[in-house]
Amino acid sequence: MTLTALLPPETLRDLRAQDSGWTAGPQVALSGGRTNHVWRFGNRVVKHYRPESATPLFPNDPAAEVRALRRFAPEGLAPAVRAVSGDWLVIDHIPGAVWGQTADQDPAPVAHVLGRLHRLGISDGFRALPNGTAALRADALRVAAALPLPPLPDVPDVPPTAPCPVHADAVPGNILLSPEGPVLIDWQCPGTGDPAEDLATFLSPAMQWLYTGRVLTAYQRARFLNAYPDGRTVARFTALEPLYDWRIAAHCAWRAAKGDADYAKALQEMA
Repeated sequence: MTLTALLPPETLRDLRAQDSGWTAGPQVALSGGRTNHVWRFGNRVVKHYRPESATPLFPNDPAAEVRALRRFAPEGLAPAVRAVSGDWLVIDHIPGAVWGQTADQDPAPVAHVLGRLHRLGISDGFRALPNGTAALRADALRVAAALPLPPLPDVPDVPPTAPCPVHADAVPGNILLSPEGPVLIDWQCPGTGDPAEDLATFLSPAMQWLYTGRVLTAYQRARFLNAYPDGRTVARFTALEPLYDWRIAAHCAWRAAKGDADYAKALQEMA
């Protein structure tokens, strides 16, 4: 589907009226995302939300993404938002490749950028994410619904921690390696909660396979965890990882039940 086929002329006029710095250029469909339609259009990226692509684990909320971009772009953690019209968004184009293009890609810069995000103060308006063992267990069961899955794993009773900003979809395809360092994109499901959630999503074998076609090596995993700046969060993640993995497996099973063969294969990577 092309941008010009989807974008109504009146919406394009509205977007351009808001963004005087938008320069003309070729239309290029961008790959990597699995939820919305995204194109590069000159010096901007144009995004069209598909509400039907939301899942129990990953919401698809345009308003949440706009709030996140306005909050985190000044910190160098996200692209700047330039225009919004209904379910259309225009942001700066950030030069650079998505993380994971080579098998030996260094994950340490990802750990650093997530650590920067997690050190920021929380902001109003973002959804509350499960925090601590009891809440995470309940959320995992919500994502699983009635799907036939193994019993929940036993994990320690980890109490909630002080909530912080969480990207909540920190998969390789949402991490751009710009000349100035990694930038996080696709903020349609941010929240406040346990920073261990972002570590679990990035390190997930299923998510790595879906976005890079491979899983992390033991060395890459250790390098990521050693580079993350807060040892207490690493300890929380280590304790809760089996439960986070079970919830991601439930997400993959949900997608596979809808006929998505990639997620059926990703589920096998977690076995």
